[in-house]
Amino acid sequence: MGGLATNVTALHLRNFIDGAWVDATGNDAFEDTDPATGELIATATKSGVEDVRQAVEAARRAADGWRLTPAPRRGEILYRAGELMLRRKEELAREMTREMGKILAEARGDVQEGIDMTYYCAGEGRRQFGDVVPAELPDKWAMSMRQPLGVVAAITPWNFPFAIPTWKLMPALVLGNTVVFKPASDTPLLAVRLVEILMEAGLPKGVLNLVLGPGAVLGDALVSHPGVDLVSFTGSSETGAHIGALGGRLLKRVSCELGGKNAIVVMDDADLDLALDGIVWSAFGTSGQRCTAASRVIADRGIAAQLTDRLVARAKKLRLGPGLDEQNTDVGPVISRSALEKVHSYVGIGEREGATVAAGGRVASEGALAKGFFHEPTVLVDVKPNMRVAQEEIFGPVVSVIETASLEEAVRVVNSTKYGLSCSIYTRDVNDAFRFMRDAETGLVYVNAGTIGAEIQLPFGGTKSTGNGHREAGRAALDVYSEWKSIYVDFSGKLQRAQMEP
Repeated sequence: MGGLATNVTALHLRNFIDGAWVDATGNDAFEDTDPATGELIATATKSGVEDVRQAVEAARRAADGWRLTPAPRRGEILYRAGELMLRRKEELAREMTREMGKILAEARGDVQEGIDMTYYCAGEGRRQFGDVVPAELPDKWAMSMRQPLGVVAAITPWNFPFAIPTWKLMPALVLGNTVVFKPASDTPLLAVRLVEILMEAGLPKGVLNLVLGPGAVLGDALVSHPGVDLVSFTGSSETGAHIGALGGRLLKRVSCELGGKNAIVVMDDADLDLALDGIVWSAFGTSGQRCTAASRVIADRGIAAQLTDRLVARAKKLRLGPGLDEQNTDVGPVISRSALEKVHSYVGIGEREGATVAAGGRVASEGALAKGFFHEPTVLVDVKPNMRVAQEEIFGPVVSVIETASLEEAVRVVNSTKYGLSCSIYTRDVNDAFRFMRDAETGLVYVNAGTIGAEIQLPFGGTKSTGNGHREAGRAALDVYSEWKSIYVDFSGKLQRAQMEP
């Protein structure tokens, strides 16, 4: 694997446009480095507006042929892609850990999620159901069917460099759309690997095109290009708002999956051992770099002190290190120096607002860790719901503990941010659990589990500033990447006027 996109002397990643691996027209490049060690992994071609134009035009040329390919045949290509992913799972996971930093066990999970999504969407090649409904007039047939939108621009983040692209590419492709894929510039290698797999599985020329490079330039070019029919974006709420505004002026369909400020509620009757496991996993897994990461723990006053003491002890035992060191590493690096600086700045912001650092709080700078971007798992206490650390997305291994006196107060705190992606509750009271499920203003709700771990067969997405109403994964994803067409067949042999006949 890799021969399609690399040369024999060095790993150099290129665009994939109209069935060929090509360098960007500007002949510029950027570096892809290991966030744990600073080592160079690859260079990647740096695309510009002209490369976007070429990619979109290639996708448009391929659109009719792919649209007219029977959906079951499209599904078969995805099935073959899933088989290739499965065979290469370990290799893909190891490359992901080097490129993005997450520990190897999590990288394997990321790849597995991509496999799951690919198989799931392959099945939709034979399940793109419409409706046949009774017509109100005699000798008339009424039905609906899905049709592809055309060209999809898929703009994906670095934190799930394999799984999230499959969330976008697989439903788009099985529904008959062609795609221009723009991955995060921090993780170009996994994007190249995914494209290689899909092409090896038999995807026709021009159906999938890849452009590598910076988000601001390429993103705006894709959103504003008249040949792009849908923009699917995952990233920050600020960037999503910009994309939504730009696309809206062009009456372009835009699907945004954005930020989160997720909370775990722990009631006084909870199993604290189970709750602690969920908090540690949700707050510090992927070094807190998930849109569903638990950034707040909302603890009932009756158990808050005990829970906090135990959480602090657990956080202090977590070991930082390279993700490939499975025996000695619990938490890997954050993605970049700028991310490290942002995460650490929130420790100071919290302290200035009155929070106390109970665990962690420092950039790791000793020994080999100094070569990478490591931040200690951090627990902030004495946090009030209106503090910035309790309101703003940090996207790092920092969790704030907030005390509340009742379920009602806990729900108010859960709902007090501008985000609405994920939340969870730990309780043995079934009535409290159902009240929480009903009243939490989030797209994902967990009971006696953490805030992470969504499965691909259910809709994924949130409310408020977490997105613009669309959902990824599950059958709901089909509505994002297709358009409904209603069809009426009148075989009466005469003019029949709907709503006007007796």
